[in-house]
Amino acid sequence: MEVWIIYGEDIESTADLAFETRRLVAEGTQMGIDVRVYNPSQFDLLVTEEARDSILIDGNPTALPDFCFPYLHHADRSYFSLSIIRQLERLGVKIFNTASTIETVADKLHTHQVLAENKIPTPTTMLAKFPVDIDLIERTIGFPVVVKTLLGSNGSGVFLIENAEAFHDLMELVGETNPNIQLIFQQFISRSKGRDLRLFVVEGEVIAAMERRAREGGFKANYSSGGSVHAFEPDEEARRLAIKTAEILDIQVAGVDLLFTDAGYTICEANTFPGFKGLEQACDVNIPQKIFEAMRRRLDREFGEVVG
Repeated sequence: MEVWIIYGEDIESTADLAFETRRLVAEGTQMGIDVRVYNPSQFDLLVTEEARDSILIDGNPTALPDFCFPYLHHADRSYFSLSIIRQLERLGVKIFNTASTIETVADKLHTHQVLAENKIPTPTTMLAKFPVDIDLIERTIGFPVVVKTLLGSNGSGVFLIENAEAFHDLMELVGETNPNIQLIFQQFISRSKGRDLRLFVVEGEVIAAMERRAREGGFKANYSSGGSVHAFEPDEEARRLAIKTAEILDIQVAGVDLLFTDAGYTICEANTFPGFKGLEQACDVNIPQKIFEAMRRRLDREFGEVVG
């Protein structure tokens, strides 16, 4: 089995997801899998009726792999990068996760729209419209309120605003410096302040879970933001919500974040490029192995269907 990882940074660096990419390469090699890492800049996209079994890498036709695993941090999710994934998909390569899935999940408002439509609990969410009507925010969402950039990741671009005065000051600053920024406002789930759950879902199976806790007095529980991680045994409801979320959003490899509520859980967000350094630290689980095993099962199923 040959797997391509599309990653936009030096895997020996300290960039986001570099550690995870190294883990995928090392574990894949141990499993006898041909794992190759390519930067999006190495591709050229040539659309032709004839060449359907290769793609141009460094200017040369290269035979297609069995799988492609896009592992793109925020800065890499460009039109060109998504076009590479689309072309590989249309040439018959199996993708974990597809370009359409990446686009849907990257847009946090769209994600919540899709989940709410499918009766999955999510915090009340509103898209910003400048100038912001603070009275409307207070009536519909209330304070404190969570303010998020529409395309942020790993805890970046997320703020907890305690009251209307602080909210007014932030919106005034945004209006003066970057009025075209896309923001969403979200209900603050007080019971989950400083902690959440990350469930890692691979092909419809929860393979590991952890509780993340913010530093003392902090709000963000993300491991990349300095939060601590602890193994967690999810109950049936947490598993069901994570699996259903990944299914609805069509995510093959997902990090699903749940917040604690008085009634159980609500979905904070889903991720198509979940890091797993903290998860492997907290739990006795080999994440790359689980991902590659899922790919092998998919390959076996499809080969069986062809033979049958």
